[in-house]
Amino acid sequence: MMIIVLEILLLCVGFVMLVKGADFFVEGSSAVAKKLKVPSIVVGLTIVAIGTSLPELAVSSVASIQNSNAIAYSNVVGSNVFNLLMVLGVTALFIKIPVKKSVVKREFPFLIFITAVLVFLAGDALWFSGKAKEINVFSFKIAGEKIGMINRIDGILLVLLFLFFIVWTVTYALKERKNSEETTEEVMTNGKCALCIIGGAISVMVGGEVVVECAKRLAISAGMSETLVGLTIVALGTSLPELVTSVVAARKGEADIAVGNVVGSNIANILLVLGFSASVSPVSVLTMSLADAIICFGVTIAAFVVARTGKEIRRYEGILLILIYAGYMAYILARQYL
Repeated sequence: MMIIVLEILLLCVGFVMLVKGADFFVEGSSAVAKKLKVPSIVVGLTIVAIGTSLPELAVSSVASIQNSNAIAYSNVVGSNVFNLLMVLGVTALFIKIPVKKSVVKREFPFLIFITAVLVFLAGDALWFSGKAKEINVFSFKIAGEKIGMINRIDGILLVLLFLFFIVWTVTYALKERKNSEETTEEVMTNGKCALCIIGGAISVMVGGEVVVECAKRLAISAGMSETLVGLTIVALGTSLPELVTSVVAARKGEADIAVGNVVGSNIANILLVLGFSASVSPVSVLTMSLADAIICFGVTIAAFVVARTGKEIRRYEGILLILIYAGYMAYILARQYL
């Protein structure tokens, strides 16, 4: 009983670190955007996105090294689904989220493309074997069967694609640099910016790790499988930085950071997190893992459609995204226990 109480207390500490860390992180990132005279969306797609993906990178890399491949893979897929449905959905409950035209034309299509690449790599053995029409990857009966592998070469290619994305985004940022005169708005000093960003990132990362580890121990002791833990507890825990950061950014009027954070974080999860994990140790793919990747692809397209219509994500659309996530949770729980 005392152990359970201690775990709950640690969870609370982790949540506090996440919230306060995200607050400082957004403040520092917003100040950097003003100092460099670049759009906030670019900061959200790079600095904020990579910073909030650090927990996924840490968890998936450690899981891959320890041969807990189910957690490494499902953490990435589960986090991306959570980001698109819950992070955008919950943020939309607080404020209408305007979506930049550049995101709809550039980053979101790129995210759809690399998610399709993920589906291809996860099921390459199935696609090339000619048995794709014979196997129902959504069947509960064969959910635990190994169907493919994301090897080291795949991982290296994903990491290289991530480097291309960073260069592409930075190049775009330089072209879009604000040419307005020096703002009269008071901006924090360079030292304070660095302190907020680095300190906030560390707080978010450590807070995420505390939440994940405590929740994972409680979940596994309750008899949950690695894949289910990865898709739910670990994915939710490592996505808390994105959720908290996006909500905080939206409430501070930095909605561009909120959207860029989600899109950029999902790109980082697939290319950097999964790519680095597979480079360290090949990641096995189960039939249900391929099914989750296909669902993730569908969710990405759905979120893109929502973001494109009206050029903003409204409250009722946020509720719709949350309901879709609830349906996904019902599906993976049924797959585990039925």
